[in-house]
Amino acid sequence: MHTWTPRALYIHIPFCTNKCYYCDFNSYVAEGQPIDAYLDALELEMERTAAALPPERIETVFVGGGTPTVLNPVQMARFLASVRRHFPLAPGAEYTMEANPGTTDPAKLEAMREGGVNRISFGAQTFDNELLKRIGRIHEADDVVRSIANAKAAGFSNLSIDLMFGLPNQKLHHLQDSVSRALELDLPHYSLYSLKVEENTLFHRLYERGELPLPEEDEEVEMYRHLMERLGGAGYRHYEISNFARPGFESRHNTVYWRNEPYYGLGAGAHGYARGIRHVNIKGVQPYIDAAQVKLPRLESHEVLPEEAMEDFMMVGLRLLEGVRSADFEVQFGPGERLEVRFDDALRRLVGQGLLEKTEAPEGFRLTAQGVMLGNEVFGAFLSE
Repeated sequence: MHTWTPRALYIHIPFCTNKCYYCDFNSYVAEGQPIDAYLDALELEMERTAAALPPERIETVFVGGGTPTVLNPVQMARFLASVRRHFPLAPGAEYTMEANPGTTDPAKLEAMREGGVNRISFGAQTFDNELLKRIGRIHEADDVVRSIANAKAAGFSNLSIDLMFGLPNQKLHHLQDSVSRALELDLPHYSLYSLKVEENTLFHRLYERGELPLPEEDEEVEMYRHLMERLGGAGYRHYEISNFARPGFESRHNTVYWRNEPYYGLGAGAHGYARGIRHVNIKGVQPYIDAAQVKLPRLESHEVLPEEAMEDFMMVGLRLLEGVRSADFEVQFGPGERLEVRFDDALRRLVGQGLLEKTEAPEGFRLTAQGVMLGNEVFGAFLSE
């Protein structure tokens, strides 16, 4: 099992300008929230974390939310300075911050750049204004274009946007148009997610009442195929089920998760994984602030047993289109641990069904074209009963 110190750091900023209808993330409308007290608490958690598990060098940082860019420039500068105080960043570290279109004016971008951020991921979702309203987004398509232009003018070149498909009343032609608009932006990275109706969201309540007109499954499959064709045709490498990048611009931080490697997780509701322990932090803003005054603000922690870690290794690793490598499995679980032996039945079955294929150099397994379309069936095969 992993014993090395995490080289990846996730930090959660749980504030948003508003709550989107599909969102079940740990986020709260920023209006009236104790943001400065939250940043104080976050710094206390950084201090306690660095004392409990001293960081050696951090190679990737990801600031997610919520919408971290709801911080004003002064709060932003202060927050980023506190990260640098407690976590030594390696030269050339990848430093990503999520942003909502329309929340990044030049002053804020300047504070981000000064503070070390060098990659921004914008939640665009769609370029159809009607659809944006229908999913509870408060930006319009032009805000995305403007935000990208601002970011480029501020010196950011490593930019990504999220697009969603399978939205209520979305047709293939809506998606085709959004992809064309997205490709015009000429970005190095695109993430494409299908809508999942999560509990505790407005969409879930509508869905239960039969008032959420979602596309049929075959329409959604067609949308995904279209995305793969268009992005592949434009020179993007489909490197993970939901992600496309120009070579060299793959998300290094997310690859840590997909390789089942350890990471620090700080902030309200954040998850972390280090030294064989997974934890999740207290979710509510005030409860998190109160807890952080006294100790590490954990909601729960549990030891990950080797069997569970091995299943995780397969389930997240196979999301990467290059697949899982036998050598990495041995590095994580000890010499002589062979994934071919450990998962013999599941691998044989999935190869037989044409969903996985064996790779030779390096030795391992990866999804076939058919397996990419049926990913969840593949990942589920590694969950123990």
